Amino acid sequence: MHKIPATIVTGFLGAGKTTLLRHLLTNAGGRRIAVIVNEFGELGIDGELLRGCGIGCDEEGRDDGNLVELANGCLCCTVQEEFAPVMERLAERRERIDHLVIETSGLALPKPLVQAFQWPTLRHAFTVDAVVTVVDAPAVAEGRFADDPQAVDLQRRADDNLDHESPLAELFEDQLATADLVVLNKTDVLDAAALAAVEAQVRAGAPAAVKLLAAQHGRLAPDVLLGLGRAVEDAIDGRHTHHDEEEDHDHDEFDSVALTVEVTDRERLLQALAALVARHEIYRAKGFVALPGAAMRLVVQGVGARLDSHFDRAWRAGEARVSRLVLIGAGLDAAVLQAELQQALAAG
Repeated sequence: MHKIPATIVTGFLGAGKTTLLRHLLTNAGGRRIAVIVNEFGELGIDGELLRGCGIGCDEEGRDDGNLVELANGCLCCTVQEEFAPVMERLAERRERIDHLVIETSGLALPKPLVQAFQWPTLRHAFTVDAVVTVVDAPAVAEGRFADDPQAVDLQRRADDNLDHESPLAELFEDQLATADLVVLNKTDVLDAAALAAVEAQVRAGAPAAVKLLAAQHGRLAPDVLLGLGRAVEDAIDGRHTHHDEEEDHDHDEFDSVALTVEVTDRERLLQALAALVARHEIYRAKGFVALPGAAMRLVVQGVGARLDSHFDRAWRAGEARVSRLVLIGAGLDAAVLQAELQQALAAG
């Protein structure tokens, strides 16, 4: 019985992991790819986006190995509760699966997940083909992460509006340290000098042998991402990260809140969200919006102050046309955010 090769796709919030995965699945070239999507928010937004892209991952297929959503937090934290049973079910279908792709939460530490493949119950059926880290190149160019974490920490402590204990810089470095391939995404918005600076910073934090690839909208050929054959479970213990000495890790700094709002105007919503991001420590915003008179569902996604929206598909018959958003950040109060957003939308 062959081992199923597994590619782990990691990267910070909004880097473009789901976009890359959607492009991979729509250009699979006959490969039978199983998918595990680990979504941090309550609404399963990323999984819904994948189901809506026409790859056959509909609701009826969720328990058949096509799409498995784990919606109760970071995959490496819940691995003993949900991950093993899911993998065992996939192992039973190994003759029907050519490749497994796991999209981690943007807040997940990749190393514990790879180490789970050392468990005897998984080692006999799976091998980690590669860890692919997706990097938001414009965010790095804007100085979101620096080579000197102490300088970043001092800067944050000097600003009362920032989260002084946020581990985001260390998490970014850990994602690079465990990577076999780094995808610099959204490079189309950078000039040559900015891209060169991003490449230099990423190379400084990644192992010497790691290959960097530039991409726009996650468009990379499957042959580039799959079939690397690294057997990472055998090498992961030698890849040192900031969290190696921790017996356990938590994400208490991060909150995920789900809001339901009444939206009448697209631009008013984006302006209200931008104002909300400016007042609170919100790292990511995403959700689905029902606009009056619109036959299509509006997808809203944002990283920091950058917000984007697009119509993805028509509302289905019988589907509840409600606007729901997930906000991910630090020190978030759902009631406060709900009230502020509703007030801003009503006052527009």
